[in-house]
Amino acid sequence: MDIRTAEQTELNHLAHLWYESWRDAHAAILPEALVRHRTLESFRSRLQSTLSGVRVAGPPGRPLGLCIIKEGGVDQLFVSECARGTGVATALLSDAEASLGNLGVQVAWLVCAIGNERAAGFYRKNGWQRTGNVVIHLPISDGVFPLEVWRYEKVLSETWPVED
Repeated sequence: MDIRTAEQTELNHLAHLWYESWRDAHAAILPEALVRHRTLESFRSRLQSTLSGVRVAGPPGRPLGLCIIKEGGVDQLFVSECARGTGVATALLSDAEASLGNLGVQVAWLVCAIGNERAAGFYRKNGWQRTGNVVIHLPISDGVFPLEVWRYEKVLSETWPVED
């Protein structure tokens, strides 16, 4: 499956994909105060500011999933409902791991909403280990929203001591 960088012409499609996938996975398990801030426009704005770093799977103009890496980790990974179970998420995650490895990241991280068992199972299946809970600070229109999440890590490369 080809993974590529998103195109500017795909911004609206990707915003809808991210918004719908986020709501499907999170609206019922996250605080309503956060859900109210996660509007379609908020996803479009966040995508616009980072579009050159967004990796997508699927045909040009109709991507099926997106992934964003940031600061040594997988910041976002979302797949449209119609593409679940087709290998799109695995391909995007593998691409992110390779990119992070190429950047010299030895241990990558990602976070998962507490209660998102579908995503948690996917990460475990792909070699990620839950290391505990952390509080992240999500950007919202009037500041930040603190949210406790599950943290996962994966060793991408081992550094072995050099013997004399």
